[in-house]
Amino acid sequence: MLQNIISSHNLSLDIATLIAKCEHDKIFILVDENTKRKCLPLIKDYHCLKKAETITIKASDINKNINTVIDVWTSLQTLGATRHSVLINLGGGMVTDLGGFAASTFKRGIKFINIPTTLLAMVDASVGGKTGINFRGLKNEIGVFNNPFSVVLNTQWLKTLDHENILSGFAEMLKHSLISNETMWAEHVNFDLFKPNLKKLSSMLTQNIKVKEDIVLQDPTEKNIRKALNFGHTFGHAFESWAIKRKPILHGYAVAYGLIPELFISMYKKGFPTDKLRQTVLFIQQNYGTLNITCDDYTEIIKYMHHDKKNSGNDINITLLSNIGNICINQTATEKEIAEALDFFREG
Repeated sequence: MLQNIISSHNLSLDIATLIAKCEHDKIFILVDENTKRKCLPLIKDYHCLKKAETITIKASDINKNINTVIDVWTSLQTLGATRHSVLINLGGGMVTDLGGFAASTFKRGIKFINIPTTLLAMVDASVGGKTGINFRGLKNEIGVFNNPFSVVLNTQWLKTLDHENILSGFAEMLKHSLISNETMWAEHVNFDLFKPNLKKLSSMLTQNIKVKEDIVLQDPTEKNIRKALNFGHTFGHAFESWAIKRKPILHGYAVAYGLIPELFISMYKKGFPTDKLRQTVLFIQQNYGTLNITCDDYTEIIKYMHHDKKNSGNDINITLLSNIGNICINQTATEKEIAEALDFFREG
């Protein structure tokens, strides 16, 4: 079932309309330390939210874990939430993922509304019905598929973001362009991320969300074509897990880095055009820099890849492209091929 996504130009009116439609006894707003400071003040005085209780969690992906979920459950219980309450998740992907999971499991499920405040959450985390948390060092190891009551998109939040978080969200947009069409890809690899035009970015965001919506509608629980959305993520999640123990990186940076070796394997196994590979890699390197892995890290990275949820048996499952928009799901990569792709990542 496709979720209700609202492109809002009047937050106060749209949130009030949603709250009126969503039968509830109590309203709770989940924020992290950052969105409590930057975003909550912009909506907390809305008449429809006057009686809402605020639940605050620590920021950053390192806190996207079971202990934080327990804190949210405890707060809901202590503050008198019932099966008829509604949780508003106001924040980035960490808040929408964790908040969605907490809501989906509290009293066997309460309604939740996502109001994504980062570009990454708008384009990725709040759309598609995935909820979850990290567990024992592995990304999104625990979670459920459950659509929010609604997702409210408003690009005013982009003005609250720093450059790194714009980049993080744009990486998922770049991925969408690679699995879509050459016109969309060209628009993305020529976009100026150092001086981003927010009006243009908003238009591109709408296009990106449509790409994801169309795929999710075809395959809600990731049995088939939705695996296309994992392009860049098999390596990306492994890079992210590797970095957690050293210097954590934003999810979008991990995806951007993950696109490079997966494009290399796409070229090697499926004939992805070399010129488009080079142009995409150059764009990523110029905007995201590099991840300083060495040959000594390969074993650990491959170990993380073996834990990927898409795998079956001992095979590492990976999505590849034979060209922009030509998607090859349910492909496998050997450890030798992965090592060669990591060599390219380091040297390319």
